[in-house]
Amino acid sequence: MKKIFLTLCMLAGVAIFMAFDMPFKDVVYTVDTERSTIGWTAKKVGGGHFGTVKITSGSLVHNGKSLTKGTFLMNMASITSDNARVTTHLKADDFFSAEKNPNAKFEIMKVTPAGKDRVNVSGNLTIKGITQPITFPATVKTQKGIIVAVANGVRVDRTKYDIKYRSKTFFLEIGDKAIDDEFELNINLVAKK
Repeated sequence: MKKIFLTLCMLAGVAIFMAFDMPFKDVVYTVDTERSTIGWTAKKVGGGHFGTVKITSGSLVHNGKSLTKGTFLMNMASITSDNARVTTHLKADDFFSAEKNPNAKFEIMKVTPAGKDRVNVSGNLTIKGITQPITFPATVKTQKGIIVAVANGVRVDRTKYDIKYRSKTFFLEIGDKAIDDEFELNINLVAKK
């Protein structure tokens, strides 16, 4: 009886040890393009504009404990603004060249913890075929087979992507017609298994 009890205790101990030692398995979640949104804001002397851009596809990878990587594509022909003339101009060569470069892409390369449900996301943002690294804080929550990842106020320097229209950095004498070099993205991704 004692031997059976000791054997069961040893087996239970090994099972518990193995459970803690087992690596987490990566699970791919597909971005729900209908429920996910990307908003943008840009400022200029005396005002600014805001709008949206549609996500065409994407995925997030979660290892059972945390977000590890992911990617999503944005349809630059879908970019909108609060002003019809600005919407048309954003699709032109002065800005995103939507006809020549129909997609922008973000690829998550590294995710580091920053508190409860908070992370710092590092990745590569590609706009107009130009890829630049970018890091920003985000909130990531996983519940019932769904990941919700939110990052607000993600600052992007447009001049790094050859978008120089009315930039004070390149046109010093532009005065009150200048547009800020940085614009902000508000990213809200919903992904499911």
